Amino acid sequence: MAVIYDRSGGKKFTKRLAELPGVQRALDEVTFEIAVRAEELLVQHRADGHAEIDVDAGTVDRYVILSDERGQKAALSIEYGRAASVAVREDKDGNKFLVMIPPAEGLFILARAAGLPKKRKGKVKL
Repeated sequence: MAVIYDRSGGKKFTKRLAELPGVQRALDEVTFEIAVRAEELLVQHRADGHAEIDVDAGTVDRYVILSDERGQKAALSIEYGRAASVAVREDKDGNKFLVMIPPAEGLFILARAAGLPKKRKGKVKL
């Protein structure tokens, strides 16, 4: 068994190891595979949404992102679900009224695509 002595607590060594070309290629491959699975899962559930799967690369790490540019915590709600809520809307005449927004179960697109366990930490409140 090899023993590696590194005075930086292993941080410099692990960063240098992660920056090796072979490791970066492997990260690119795994990221691509997860992104393809995530896109496939998202397409199965997309009715008419604006959500999409993006891939981003940092200096060392790679990211698969569920993006929804509408705001309103939409990507978070898609992934983890949302609790029931009430919203105030306004019609074309300026009359305000309440709308009940039903709860929705999370689709866990990213978790399923990456083979991670589904973790529920409560519903997203709008």
